[in-house]
Amino acid sequence: MFKNKIFKNKIFRKQQLKFMVLNLISFTVIFTIFGLIVFSQVQNTLFSKTDEELLMVKERINDHSPNDFKTPPPNDDSENVPRQNDWPKNPRIIVIKWDKNDNIVNQNEIGTSFYEDYLEDYTPDKTNLDTITNTNVNNLYPFRYILFEDTHDDDEVVYTQLMINIDAEQNILNNFSKLIILCSSIFILLSISASYYLSKKMMKPIIHSWNKQAEFVENASHELRTPLTIIQNKLELMLTTPHEKIANKFENIALSLSETRRLSKLTTDLLTLARADSSETQLEKKSIHVDSFVKSVCSPYIEIAESQDKHFWLKLNSDIMMNADETRLHQLLVILLDNALKYTGEHDSIGVKTYEEDHKVVFEISDTGIGIKKENIPYIFDRFYREDRARTRESGGIGLGLSIAQWIVSAHSGSIKVSVNENKGTTFKVKLPK
Repeated sequence: MFKNKIFKNKIFRKQQLKFMVLNLISFTVIFTIFGLIVFSQVQNTLFSKTDEELLMVKERINDHSPNDFKTPPPNDDSENVPRQNDWPKNPRIIVIKWDKNDNIVNQNEIGTSFYEDYLEDYTPDKTNLDTITNTNVNNLYPFRYILFEDTHDDDEVVYTQLMINIDAEQNILNNFSKLIILCSSIFILLSISASYYLSKKMMKPIIHSWNKQAEFVENASHELRTPLTIIQNKLELMLTTPHEKIANKFENIALSLSETRRLSKLTTDLLTLARADSSETQLEKKSIHVDSFVKSVCSPYIEIAESQDKHFWLKLNSDIMMNADETRLHQLLVILLDNALKYTGEHDSIGVKTYEEDHKVVFEISDTGIGIKKENIPYIFDRFYREDRARTRESGGIGLGLSIAQWIVSAHSGSIKVSVNENKGTTFKVKLPK
């Protein structure tokens, strides 16, 4: 027993760890993808304006003569010629013009100081023509640029390069990437706790099902073992006296047959519940007249009650039709009526009522028997549950009837409740849709 418990706990811990790792991986992947999406969107938003300006300047340069963008001499009074200084261009954009030998031909326009400090050893990368690209000048200062062929044949310019400094954008991206990494790290740390909590929550129904299954197997084994032991003992006893007459062994034979019937009922009930759990059993609903059906089911029980000096009464007020599985509904009523007969004594009464409530058909089976303790009511539908094991064994009960009854009611989308009567006894109330 102790070894089984250790083995079971080991399996549970291993499964919980597996759930925890899977949850952690899921959280990490989600946070990583989310971070990458946010970062790429921020990056695209930051550079969309600079790229738009670079492309606009490129279009303007290709559409105008290169002389239109030369700075005019100081004594030139012309007002109609467009000037580069008059053109609303972002001051961050630097226009670099290259000749066929990769020399800059507009050093004066760029500025001697800027050229000597940053562009003297710089050469254009012609593999990315007409594509906006990132670069670092002197491996320190980030720029975005576009290099394209000059379309004017009346000058020495072969390539034109537009560069724009992106220090501000790059600083924002660097700070944002650090923030994303920090937040992701915090979220991953938090997800460890969340994964542990979720894995425990996920294990609860598994542990509950495991315990229920183990309890079910243990109870079923116990219930099966008892009649088998009795039958085996009686048969072995009869084998010791093979020449005895059957009449002399009547008691042993009768007891063996009784236990065989009990064993047969138990296996039938177990099969019913197993099929119910696997949703293998399908209901075959058809139209049933409620009162006529209840009356026919109760007829043999009325005779049995009379023979046991018990009062059996009917109060049928559902002269309507309903859709239900006749076999299962019959089984439901038999289970409830059997219990009522088992747990009532002489001069007790058993009653069956039918009526309509909330547009549903109600079946009430009540008795004035020994009743059920209020603290035990929540457990009576559990499998193999018996309030008094010794008494129920004597009466042939194995604790599966009410479990089957509850399944039949649930399969019909109904409800079943039990209440303790004011005087004594219990009342089972079943509500089924029409």
